[in-house]
Amino acid sequence: MSGKLYIVPTPIGNLEDMTPRAISVLKNCNLILAEDTRTSNVLMKHFGINTPMISHHKFNEHSSIENITKKLIAGESIALISDAGTPAISDPGFLLSRECRRLNIQVETLPGSTAFVPALVNSGLPCERFCFEGFLPLKKGRTTRLKELGSEPRTFIIYESPLRIVKTLQNLIEYCGIDREASISREISKIHETTIRGTLGELADYFSKNQAKGEIVIIVNGYREVQKDKTHKNKFK
Repeated sequence: MSGKLYIVPTPIGNLEDMTPRAISVLKNCNLILAEDTRTSNVLMKHFGINTPMISHHKFNEHSSIENITKKLIAGESIALISDAGTPAISDPGFLLSRECRRLNIQVETLPGSTAFVPALVNSGLPCERFCFEGFLPLKKGRTTRLKELGSEPRTFIIYESPLRIVKTLQNLIEYCGIDREASISREISKIHETTIRGTLGELADYFSKNQAKGEIVIIVNGYREVQKDKTHKNKFK
């Protein structure tokens, strides 16, 4: 009988966000696959988890998948974690999950931390339908993606580093307009968690004067909502 792959979210900042179920799975599985064992070792020590742990990251996942699936087929239970948040969401995990699907190996994903959900809700922008973009391409394909986002009807979400935030906001202004409503959240669940709301122009001005720190989530209002606002205002002219 095949084992099971558990996809286990870990806290994105506050360790109190770790669920009892996640701790139980990590304590009782045969092996933990960690994006960076040094980072995850802090979490393991905090919760008294002594399960063997090996590295599984974007630089070795192609070569390690075969050995991992052999263990699963042999009946072992294995947990996959990333440095923070839910594996496969802008982190390694998709390739292994896809291979398990191909081989009919059971995969169970635990609910838990991910940065874009609280950032989206905090933004005050429509969130009944949204588009998650993750990190934009740095070079090839970036312009194409930005053009698509300019006319994207849904609220959309981008992950960004603090070093590139001003450039990305300037790019978004070019394709979405300076007055498009947006929100930026950083350090979610941590001591210095901050959400700043305004237009893309206002946010670009703010971050050009204030150095961003920590992980950044950008939420941008969809084109459909912009057109709705224009139509609504025209009725009262």
